[in-house]
Amino acid sequence: MKQGKLFYDKDGGRYNFNYRDEDGDIRDYGGIHCGEVFEFKLNDVWVPTRVEKADNWYLVGLPGLKLDGLEIRCK
Repeated sequence: MKQGKLFYDKDGGRYNFNYRDEDGDIRDYGGIHCGEVFEFKLNDVWVPTRVEKADNWYLVGLPGLKLDGLEIRCK
């Protein structure tokens, strides 16, 4: 399971995160794509969601939630 904090990658044009691999090295996830399912942490509970883009990027069902800095995890 890859886990890290979301940030907007201006060069890639999408949200991304860095994570530690099994050897402890920091890796770049490569960007989250529209429709990709992952979980984010809200009040110490992991909530499944996916990201989409209209005028701005948003989490499905939570359009007003700020994405930058959210702790996420995915396979």
